[in-house]
Amino acid sequence: MDKQPAVVFRNVGQLYFPQTRVECHYSLTSEHGWSSSDWIGIFQMGWSSVKQYHTYTWALVPEGYTEGTSVNHCAVFRASYLPSPSAVEYQFVYVDKEGKVCARSRPFTFCAPKPLEELETLKEEQDEEDGEEEDLMLVIPRAQLLQSRLEQSLKKQAGLQRALDDAKKEAEAEKETSKRARLEWETERQAMKEEITELRDNLRQSCEMLKRLEEKHTDVRYSQEIQSSELRKLVAEKGESLQQVQDLRDEVKVLADREEQANMELQRLKERVKKMSSQMKHDEEKRKSLQVEVEASAAELHSLQEQLEASDHVAEGLRKELRDLSTQRNHTHAELHQVRLQVAQFTLQLSDQDLALREERATWALEREAYRHAAEVDKKKVQDLSCELQRKEEWLQEERTERDNLEAELGREKVLLSEAKRELQELKAALRKVQKGREQELLHKQDLVTCIRQLEMKLGIGEETDPNNTEVKRISPGSSSEKQDLAPSAAPRSASSSSSPEESSTSEIPAETLSQSEGDESPVDSQDEKSQLSKAQPGEGKQLILPELVNPVLSELADSPMW
Repeated sequence: MDKQPAVVFRNVGQLYFPQTRVECHYSLTSEHGWSSSDWIGIFQMGWSSVKQYHTYTWALVPEGYTEGTSVNHCAVFRASYLPSPSAVEYQFVYVDKEGKVCARSRPFTFCAPKPLEELETLKEEQDEEDGEEEDLMLVIPRAQLLQSRLEQSLKKQAGLQRALDDAKKEAEAEKETSKRARLEWETERQAMKEEITELRDNLRQSCEMLKRLEEKHTDVRYSQEIQSSELRKLVAEKGESLQQVQDLRDEVKVLADREEQANMELQRLKERVKKMSSQMKHDEEKRKSLQVEVEASAAELHSLQEQLEASDHVAEGLRKELRDLSTQRNHTHAELHQVRLQVAQFTLQLSDQDLALREERATWALEREAYRHAAEVDKKKVQDLSCELQRKEEWLQEERTERDNLEAELGREKVLLSEAKRELQELKAALRKVQKGREQELLHKQDLVTCIRQLEMKLGIGEETDPNNTEVKRISPGSSSEKQDLAPSAAPRSASSSSSPEESSTSEIPAETLSQSEGDESPVDSQDEKSQLSKAQPGEGKQLILPELVNPVLSELADSPMW
């Protein structure tokens, strides 16, 4: 395909009359760089240099011309400068400012009109206008008639050219609008891609958050197992301590003061309530912080849904704009088909561009459907993840409630255990006090025994008790047989004798405390008591003194420390 010239001559005739002016019509394309030094000359055929012109005129352009656009114009040669009639052929030549030939027209000649061929009658036209047969006939030269017809055709051609220019402008405007729409579509597609990447990042973050929640759940489960094992140990210790406390309570019911214990328990309960309220406030703050995090994740999911809806609205607006563009294009296409054969090449180019635009729209529709499908899939994934996140949160809330219950129960058990330990310590202190009192009573009773011995010596009883003393010396102080002999002998005597307040208090102490106190008793005191008992056994008339000697031994054994 030949390259299209930058300048094209249009409507060049074969014959021109030198008595009238000659119009040269030409078109400047967008590839031609027009200058005010461009000119058009009439050259004789066979010319070899641009200086061999017969006459020339400047190549002008219409007002408002911008470089790089296509334009149509006309140059006029005056009749006085035209060559004389002859059979020599001439042609129009367009020369730019550099002296380069840009275009040549087809050859034509200048000839004088013949008298017979030059005249034309307008009888029929005159008859048609007036409606009379005998009117005067109008005779005009054929050149003038041809010139008038040529001017009419040139006017029609100029009108068609203007219509063609308007159509080209409209086509260029449509191209610009299509380019603008394409750029907008590209920007919107890029924005949708960015939104999709943001959605994917949010999905990735939500997955990481779920993983972190699962890790926290495993940690909570491990801590719950540890707390449950500690709780079991504490429950076992509590059972043992409760058993000990129960035994001690049964032993020391008379010695405890109920009112003081009630006041102390009330104070402990108040402190416990304060501690529990502070712990509940701390747990409530933790729960509120977790609730805020859950609400923030829900808000993020809601914003993602709103962004997806906004992208759907934008896509719908693009669809409407494309429909408007297609209707506008059809309208302009219908107008372009009304132009004559000179616009056929342009319509073919427009149809090719239209086909390319349709292909681009089809590809855009396919891409938009693909993006919409991907957005729906991502939306479903987000919904599934939100449901799973909600289930995890509910399950985590249940685990938290169970853990709170276990912690509360563990706190209660710890408090009870501390109370039991405290009561045990109080009981030990009370026992120590009682033991000190028993020791003082024992010392007092020993003083009484020494006084009784002195009285017996004064009364003359000491001589009878000398053999008994020798027998006592022969018996070992740690033998168990003497203890067994003393116990049954002391039982009826204690029953027959009147018991003192100290003896009644020792009878309330259980056998376990007595057995424990036997091992801790000092050997010196036990030997003295045994010697006193052995001295008192042979004398039958001394039964009134023996019960008083037996009870101090039992009280001394009872007052020995347990722990």
